Amino acid sequence: MSLAGKTAVVTGGGTGIGEACAIALAEAGCQVVIAGRREDKLKTAAAKFTGQPAILYRACDASERDEANDLISWATEKLGKIDILLNSAGINIVKRQMSVIDPADWDKLLKVNATAAFNTMHAVLPQMRERKDGLIINVCSVAGLRASMLGGVAYSASKFAMTALGTCVGLEERNNGIRVTNVHPGEVETPILDARPVPVSAEHRARILQPSDIASMVVAIAHLPPRAHVPDIIVKPTTQEFC
Repeated sequence: MSLAGKTAVVTGGGTGIGEACAIALAEAGCQVVIAGRREDKLKTAAAKFTGQPAILYRACDASERDEANDLISWATEKLGKIDILLNSAGINIVKRQMSVIDPADWDKLLKVNATAAFNTMHAVLPQMRERKDGLIINVCSVAGLRASMLGGVAYSASKFAMTALGTCVGLEERNNGIRVTNVHPGEVETPILDARPVPVSAEHRARILQPSDIASMVVAIAHLPPRAHVPDIIVKPTTQEFC
C-alpha cells in the first residue's frame, strides 16, 4: 500500500527512534508532524528531511493531557486528518533499583512512557473511529515483555503499561478498522543510553540496533493494507539475549 497522501503524527520526534521514523515516513510519502518537549531538537530533526511536503513540528509535552489534546487538534487542522499515530516518547533514569529510586522518578517515567501514549491515543481515536480506519504504532520495549534489572523497576513497569494499553485498544477497536501495533526494540543507539548507570562504550553502541533499523520496520508495517494487522513485533540486536 502506498503511503503517498497519508498523514502521520510522531511523538518523541526530535531525537532517536522517533526522529528516524518520522524521516522514513516522510521519505515514503507521508505528510508528517513531529512533537516533543524541546523545540530546538524538533526544528533540527525536521530540517533533515528536505523533500516535500516538509515535516511540521510543534513543541508539546504529551504527558500533559491538555497539551496532547491541543497537539492532535493542531495536527488535524494542519494535515486534514491523522492516518498514523506513532508514540515514541520515552525516558529512563540512572538510579533504577527499588532501593535507590526516587518515587518522583517513578511518577515521571509512568507519565512520560505510558500516560503520554494514552493521552494521544485517546485524542486521536474519535476521528479514526469515524473514518473506520487508522494505524497506531507504540514504540514499547523488550522491557515491556520481560522485566529486567537493565531497564529497571520504573522503566519496565511503564513499558508493560504501554504494551497492555496497545493490546487492549487494538482488541477494542479492531472492528472499527483501527490497528494498533506494539513495536518492542531491544537495545538501540539513542540518547536514552546516556541514562545508563554504567556508561555504554562506543563499541557496544556500534554493535546494537540503530534508529534506522526500527524506522524500516515501522514503514513496513505502515505499508501493509488495512486487512493486515501486526499486533506485536520484537526487533533486537543479533547478539542480545531474549527468551
